[in-house]
Amino acid sequence: MIRHQRPTYPCWLLAGGVLLGAAACALAGDHDGRPVLRLATTTSTYDSGLLGAILPAFEKESGARVDVIAVGTGQALALGAAGDADVLLVHARDKEDAFLAAGHGTDRREVMYNDFIIVGPGDDPAGIRGMSSASSALAQIAKREAIFASRGDDSGTHSKELALWKAAGHAPPSNAGWYRSLGQGMGATLRYAGEARAYTLTDRGTWLSQREPLGGLEILVGGASMAENHDPSLINRYGVIPVNPLKNKAIRGKLAAHFARWITSPPTQAAIGAFGRDRFGQPLFLPALAPRAHD
Repeated sequence: MIRHQRPTYPCWLLAGGVLLGAAACALAGDHDGRPVLRLATTTSTYDSGLLGAILPAFEKESGARVDVIAVGTGQALALGAAGDADVLLVHARDKEDAFLAAGHGTDRREVMYNDFIIVGPGDDPAGIRGMSSASSALAQIAKREAIFASRGDDSGTHSKELALWKAAGHAPPSNAGWYRSLGQGMGATLRYAGEARAYTLTDRGTWLSQREPLGGLEILVGGASMAENHDPSLINRYGVIPVNPLKNKAIRGKLAAHFARWITSPPTQAAIGAFGRDRFGQPLFLPALAPRAHD
């Protein structure tokens, strides 16, 4: 049985935005004798339902139990650097490369991709509907001072948002009432945007899986499918990184390497590509083995 853990559990310690004590927390309550793989990953892979769909096959094959720690990519990488996770599934390539260069991980494998989109209220007060450039859309939002909800959590999505603001020639204003930095995951940020009639940047997978209760929000930039997204800066790649087992004795290096091979194997890649098609009419993620429309 896959266990999911949020960093709000009492056994977690939060200090300066860095999560500590995850190793003890992940191993707590392990009474069934199976090895535990601590998977630190982004909220999008969990909130979209992908992990719940594919991880049971890994647990059956490996005989292990997967404990999912769903946080922003920055926090997931911090857990790996501290040796408090065995393997990472994240989506911020610059930060991933720095993690590897520092010797925290053994290697990186491309797993899958989807894209980012900008969603907002249907009446579109900033007038960005149908724009082909996300950075231009953000510049327009800033010009109109329309409400924008930022994850503000050092996640891969937040990193992408900051890069888009930079490309737009705007630094996110910390003291402007229209820019709301939430420090929340993608699902919570979408819910806030729906309630506040705000714009936000989201990955398409989480949007598709959670859009039904967000009736006031619509896709305004990025199109109805990945094929209709013509901004290459919005491509969103995910990689798997086993944590360096030399960091501490608690790291299950062989099991993490097994997971990395499994998630990039043809059967699992096929399962990733199939996920969401029946329910949403399109996949939430495309496997790394599939050709990339934006490359």
